[in-house]
Order: sequence, then structure tokens, then C-alpha cells
Amino acid sequence: MIDMKTATKGFIPVMLTPFTDSGAIDFDALTRLTEFYLEAGAAGMFANCLSSEMFELSESERLQLIRHVIKVVNGAVPVVATGTFGGPIEQQADFVKQVHDTGTEAVILITGLLADEADSEAVFNEHVFQLLDHTETIPVGFYECPVPYKRLISPENLKLFVDTGRVIYHKDTCLDIHQIEEKLRLASRPGFGLYDAYMAHAVASLKAGSAGLSCIQGNYFPELIVWLCQHYDNADQQEKVARVQQFLIDKMDVMHHVYPITSKYFLQQRGLDLSTFTRREVGTFTPEIARQIDGLLADYTRLQEELA
Repeated sequence: MIDMKTATKGFIPVMLTPFTDSGAIDFDALTRLTEFYLEAGAAGMFANCLSSEMFELSESERLQLIRHVIKVVNGAVPVVATGTFGGPIEQQADFVKQVHDTGTEAVILITGLLADEADSEAVFNEHVFQLLDHTETIPVGFYECPVPYKRLISPENLKLFVDTGRVIYHKDTCLDIHQIEEKLRLASRPGFGLYDAYMAHAVASLKAGSAGLSCIQGNYFPELIVWLCQHYDNADQQEKVARVQQFLIDKMDVMHHVYPITSKYFLQQRGLDLSTFTRREVGTFTPEIARQIDGLLADYTRLQEELA
């Protein structure tokens, strides 16, 4: 098994799903998009995630999507993908096995689907261990997804799970650098990597020991996130690193407007052939939002020139 922490140090895209204008998965565009991430230097792929509109896909579409990404990647980097969508633990375990059979490096467990929002941490822990028991030796990871609700894993619990040897990936959305630092201090085990989603403290997280970044900003300019992962600790590049960090902070709000329509539009403007169609109801892509995204592209182009 590939050591996730070593093999995928860097940026892992939370992949978009391209659709045709009629709403079907556009597998040709998915090929182009996957190759775009690879050319940017992505260290892995997170397929079938929230950015992929996974809740708007059927079970068979989820599996088709994952298989296609794995085929295009062709072993170049590891692929992880979500495998839990609610229901009894036995039912979730069955789909975890199906996702694993596609060839994923790890199957991602959505924390908010392993226990109800009102359930205690003890109930959540019990369900996690039940799922591990029902899925044999399959490597897994966690995603603190904001849908259906955000359930954060405490540093102590993350250590508990990582110590089983089954957990090799964690996509963190706690937005708290001190929690990140504590998670990294406690949950330290060869083969495990924590990937941060919150770009406001990206540099601090990388310096604290995160295995990399896994963020929506990579669906606008993946090569910039790769650059940051490669240069965050380069003493000769700290002025530019600070410039990139501030750019990500300054542009955060605009990138969240009616996402992922905005990221698809942005990639379209960059020359990638894909539709802005989304199945997920995220709001209206107005001319004003389009103007803001055009401005983001202009600012990013200037930043690229500064970074040379």
C-alpha cells in the first residue's frame, strides 16, 4: 500500500463533476479536468466529494465517476473517494466495499453521516468502530463535511482512530489552527496524513506538519496551491509565500459565491472546455458575480506574473 503521507505530500483536489448542459455526467470533460489537475502537479485526487455534487449523484453514478477518475489517473497518484451516505452501518459498510473495489487508495467516511447531530461523541465513536469492523482491512479516511451538518473530530478521537492503523487520510475543516496543531501532535503515525481545507491559515498549517492542502481554491488555480505546498518553507521565497497567503485570504469570499458554478465558470475562462451546469442548488449566477470572477482571474493572472 502506498504511504499516503509520503506519496501525496501536497495538494489533493476536491474534484468537480462536469455535466453536460442537459445534466448528464460529461465523462469527456471529466477526463480533461483530471488531466488538468495532474498537469498542475496534484499529489492525489479526492473524487466523489461535496465539490463533486456527490449528494446529487445516484449510487451507480458515484461508482462510474470514481472508476473513470482512476482510469484516467492510471496509477500516477492515489485516488480517495467518499463511501458513506447514511443509513444503517451495515448498509454504509457495503458501499464502502464497493468504492474500495474500484481501486481507491482509501474510502472516505463523512463524519456527519455516522451519527445524528444530537448524538454524543460516544455514539459517534461506537459507529466508527462498527463500520471499521464491517469493512475488514479497507483503508479509510475522514471528511468533516459541512453537509448534512458539520461534525468535527476532536484531536483525542482522531488519535484513537488513527491508532487503529486503518485511517490514512483526514480532510480537516475545523478552521482552527490550534486544533490542527493538536491533531497533528496527537495523531502522528506513519502512513497517516492530515489535509487542511481552510486556506486562511494554509501556510501555518503546512508549517505545523499538515500533509498538504485539500481546498476549493484548487478548483480555480490548482497550480497556485501546488506552488504554496512546494515553497511554504523556502527561506528565499517567504515574501512571495506571504503574498500568496494574503491573496487566498482576500479572495476567499468571492470563490464561495454560488460555488461550484463559479469555479466551473472560472475554469471555462481559463480555456477548459466544460459546462457551468450544476445539479446542486447553490443560487443564481448573476452578471455581478460573473464580473467578480472575471476580476479574480485578472488578479490571479497578475499574481502569476509576480511569482514568475
